[in-house]
Amino acid sequence: QVQLVESGGGLVQAGGSLRLSCVASGRTFSSHAMGWFRQAPGKEREFVAAITWTNLYIHYAGSVKGRFTIAKDTAKNTVFLQMSSLKAEDTAVYYCAASEPGSRWPYEYDYWGQGTQVTVSS
Repeated sequence: QVQLVESGGGLVQAGGSLRLSCVASGRTFSSHAMGWFRQAPGKEREFVAAITWTNLYIHYAGSVKGRFTIAKDTAKNTVFLQMSSLKAEDTAVYYCAASEPGSRWPYEYDYWGQGTQVTVSS
């Protein structure tokens, strides 16, 4: 099992920045990749970004490419999502996820955090 805890959400004005963190614990040695997803009110959960623990493959959704950056600190089992030039439409609950080896990169995950709220005021 892998446990994931997100932090860093909050209220920010449009054009501002936030950095989300996700700390993984448990069987992290088996994790293949980490991802960020988000779910806005009344909408389905959508993929945001993903990174592999090795080989450093990275993938972004088109809607955040150039504005968001995913990074990891392997020693601390932590993944970050640096969000810049935030827009009102980025408002959502952001979830961290981890996948086991063999999962379909970059969209399939086995473990999920509880989420952290990001609200962007226009």
